[in-house]
Amino acid sequence: MADNLAENGRKSARTPKHWALKDRLLAMVAAAGPGGPLPGERALAEGFGVSRTTVRKALTELMAEGRLTRVHGSGTYVGSGKVTQRLQLSSYTEDMRSHGLNPTSSLLEAAIEAAEPELAALLAVPAGADVLRLRRLRSADGEPMAIETSRLPLTRFPGLEARVGDTSLYRVLWEHYGVELGHAEETIETTLATPADAALLGNEVGAVMLRLSRHSFDTDNRPVEWVRSVYRGDRYKFVATLVSPREVE
Repeated sequence: MADNLAENGRKSARTPKHWALKDRLLAMVAAAGPGGPLPGERALAEGFGVSRTTVRKALTELMAEGRLTRVHGSGTYVGSGKVTQRLQLSSYTEDMRSHGLNPTSSLLEAAIEAAEPELAALLAVPAGADVLRLRRLRSADGEPMAIETSRLPLTRFPGLEARVGDTSLYRVLWEHYGVELGHAEETIETTLATPADAALLGNEVGAVMLRLSRHSFDTDNRPVEWVRSVYRGDRYKFVATLVSPREVE
């Protein structure tokens, strides 16, 4: 029995084939440099003597790490790395400019809808009140980065639908409504790209994404917006500063 357990332990400790292939692909990534093309899956499988399934697993993990990017209909290229964003209450425009990137937004949808009870509670409005739904494609240096869907109460921000466009929403709220943001509650989860997400963001269906939910409040603790965003997992990562509870007691 002891011999069988030892043998099972050796089997479980074996390195998966795609892990070993990743190391070899990283050498190709380093040689090609940012933006450099990689051979197709078939060529890689034949060149390294592995199955296309093994190649696909290795490429998928390297894309999730931001080392590679795949352009639909074109091929696989060396990535330029992930944008590292500190978790803070700031606009997308401010975040991208802090990295020396040129932010742009494309308005995909601006629609007025009736607030369902759960959303009404989040925005502190009666159920059925008019809410503005904004859906925007966020890009940096021309590369799609995220899809953001915001909901704001029109009872508080009348005429907002006519003022939004490719400018910062937070700037509009400040300049036209005197709103100064105070704090927000944010959660981050992983999800997979839907066909609609992939078409807009230029990645593959099923690619790893980061889903952010943000509930923002002004300095008077009044709800301002409820936002759901989907960020490309291969281009974005977040960092936070953690404080010991003993330091804030």
